[in-house]
Amino acid sequence: MKRNIFVVALEDQQRQELETLRHSEKFKVHSLLSVKEAVEAPSFSFNTLLDEARSKLEAFYGSVDAIVAQWDFPTSVMVPILCREYDIPSPSVESVLKCEHKYWSRLEQQKVVPEVVPAFCGVDPFAEDPLSQVTLDYPFWLKPVKAFSSHLGFKIENDEQFHEAIKEIREGIRQLGDPFNEALNHAELPPEIQHMDGNSCIAEQLVAGVQGAPEGTVYRGEFNVHGIISQPSTEMSDAPYDRIEYPSHLPEPIHRQMIDVSKKFLEHIGYDNGCFNAEFLWDESQDKLWLIEVNTRISQSHSEIFIMVDGMSNHEVAIDIALGERPSLANRLGEHAVAAKCFIPYKHEDGIVRRVPSREEIEALAERFPGTKVRLDVQPGDRLGDLMHQDSFSYRLGTLYVAGEDHEQVDQRYKACLEALQFEIEPIE
Repeated sequence: MKRNIFVVALEDQQRQELETLRHSEKFKVHSLLSVKEAVEAPSFSFNTLLDEARSKLEAFYGSVDAIVAQWDFPTSVMVPILCREYDIPSPSVESVLKCEHKYWSRLEQQKVVPEVVPAFCGVDPFAEDPLSQVTLDYPFWLKPVKAFSSHLGFKIENDEQFHEAIKEIREGIRQLGDPFNEALNHAELPPEIQHMDGNSCIAEQLVAGVQGAPEGTVYRGEFNVHGIISQPSTEMSDAPYDRIEYPSHLPEPIHRQMIDVSKKFLEHIGYDNGCFNAEFLWDESQDKLWLIEVNTRISQSHSEIFIMVDGMSNHEVAIDIALGERPSLANRLGEHAVAAKCFIPYKHEDGIVRRVPSREEIEALAERFPGTKVRLDVQPGDRLGDLMHQDSFSYRLGTLYVAGEDHEQVDQRYKACLEALQFEIEPIE
């Protein structure tokens, strides 16, 4: 009998990715909640969403054998709660929240890996004088303790910018802060976090460097990394990065340091029976490593490039753990030596999309560069300002998957693809 695997907010692309897994014929995959409900909803209640997921699981006629998370909050916190209720292996809710709450996470990181933690402080944006709480010198980064991407994140260089940022944060922080508070109520919080709820902010020292991200698992206390992603710096856009590459191009000693830090932190917070990916910045000029954040899940945005290089999706390890089995991922059994997920950037100026690349143009590009895939996020008539989950640096018109024999070839092919893909965007005056 096939085992039933529930994946929160499963997309059609991910259904195809799951077909690459070793024993895909032995399980049946179900989507638990839609992408619109769990990922794209402009406003939501965490508890209402959790109850909807519970109802769908209770109404399912059959066994619930695994529940898998592949998205950020609310999915990342909802899944361990559901797994606990169905006796499915999963990290504790508390250990997940110690990663999800940016300020709480920094406090825990500082206890065990202080050498990689930027200077930081908590800020209550609704206090009478929020600036008086800041202990950092300008410039610094100000952001909510829970946010999508860099939404409501600001680089602050003076008092005026701080006050303007606080005004905007006050207007928008409750959109995610209120449902995050609902999630926090599912755990016992220490006093310092009870006073820094989901509608609080964190100010952090500005750090720079090349991004790297080990992705791995902790299974019954056994720590393992199955791949390291890197994000080369770029000169093609104002964004901090425009692509992620696998395998990483960073030096091996940096790989080892990232892995050691990840292991020490996850052991410290008691994280077990779950997947993770940890984001770092390596400042090569100072030979200094900084820990940015730890995510308590596989990254579905990495899945396609794992398939291209290793021959199977990283969903493999998430399902293994949920089924109570030791996780493992194939290594270098894919068709390509190096693969990259690349963004199609556009300057951060609002406009109306008038033309996108045709199917024929995209097919010609795939024939020119084997392994290339193009997924567009816009269609004629779309307004860029209406796109969801964009950052403050540039709009993303779509995603490119590019492969090559080495990192240099991937870089060359990415640039060639951007030149070949023709968009027409009418500026809004």
